[in-house]
Amino acid sequence: MDKSDYFKIGYIAKTHGLKGGVSVFLSTEFDIEDMTNVFVELNNALGPYIIESISDRGDKAFIKLDGVNTPEEATLLKGASLYLAKDTRPKLKRGDFYDDEIIGFEILDETLGMIGHVKEIIETGLNKLIVVETSTEKELLIPINAPFITSVQKVKKKLLVDLPEGLLDI
Repeated sequence: MDKSDYFKIGYIAKTHGLKGGVSVFLSTEFDIEDMTNVFVELNNALGPYIIESISDRGDKAFIKLDGVNTPEEATLLKGASLYLAKDTRPKLKRGDFYDDEIIGFEILDETLGMIGHVKEIIETGLNKLIVVETSTEKELLIPINAPFITSVQKVKKKLLVDLPEGLLDI
């Protein structure tokens, strides 16, 4: 399996209950109630699991995976990342994007022009930041907020921004 065909939705935080259930922290916002399977990353490989039951609690969920029937078996999954196939995720409304979709996009400022390329997305508490690698190999952090991002052009692989004066000088 090529990991680039999958996207991370969260990780298994701890065991839950006596029948092999797990508590999952979700880093991606979408409706998980209809999920029927998930891929669990163990030893740098993705393995498929069928979901027997799921209970959504906002940014976390309680999941019972087929074949995981004891707290001891669930403990072996603790800390493992969870993935879904990219082709199964729901389409987003215009202007919205999944974090992994914009990796490599050009960053263009309305007044400054080309700034660099999206290197990665990082989470700092409640905020997400775009890490931009500039042509001088300097890294710039841009918050993923409406005032800064003015347009997402997925087909052209461009992210248009309106950065406050002096942000590039930091």
